[in-house]
Amino acid sequence: MNIREMRAMLRETQSEFAKRYDIPFRTIQNWETGKRKPPKYILDLLGKRVMSDLVNRRTITLPEYDPQNRNLPKRCDYIGALSWLKDVRECIGGTFVFALDEALMCQGNFGGRSDEYLVWGYGDDTALEFNGVVLLGNRVSQYSIMEKNGLLFTDFDRTLADALANEAILDMQGITEALSRYYFRNGESFEGISIVPEYQDRFEKLAEEAKHYYDK
Repeated sequence: MNIREMRAMLRETQSEFAKRYDIPFRTIQNWETGKRKPPKYILDLLGKRVMSDLVNRRTITLPEYDPQNRNLPKRCDYIGALSWLKDVRECIGGTFVFALDEALMCQGNFGGRSDEYLVWGYGDDTALEFNGVVLLGNRVSQYSIMEKNGLLFTDFDRTLADALANEAILDMQGITEALSRYYFRNGESFEGISIVPEYQDRFEKLAEEAKHYYDK
């Protein structure tokens, strides 16, 4: 698999691919045009990273309602987010790992919305038999998974990375609110948060928004 094929699998431009893996744009151009040839070990490493990103951060679109799919419990029928998530977990079954807003609810960093209709997570494709389920991937590293109240969910660093990776189709209110809470609980500091280089610039902008979230 060459560089062009890897980039095509991710559906990214040369600029986006270069930024994702912190490689100079000109280097990507030279590799793809054949002016230079990447070392085999670089191809092997990039290949593994690309396959991991395809599994864990696949390009997704929000699901449309399908009358043939099963419906999950409605959030508006529950007083607390955790009781709703537990029933959702029972319906989906398997080793479903909550992500994004649902992970923030499990963490206690976001209260959620009464009209919530999407459920984000990692799990088997069988989860897609339910309306409203959005899979970020089939698996996620065990080192990024937490468990509490009988629920599996991504830790804060992974939740933040997933939010930045899918920002184009995500309502960022939940992550901004959670990041703001982290900032003030941590003595007005973001110390302790780990951000991969590809999202550092966007994180800095989001961090500034989070500092003033409760000023609105």
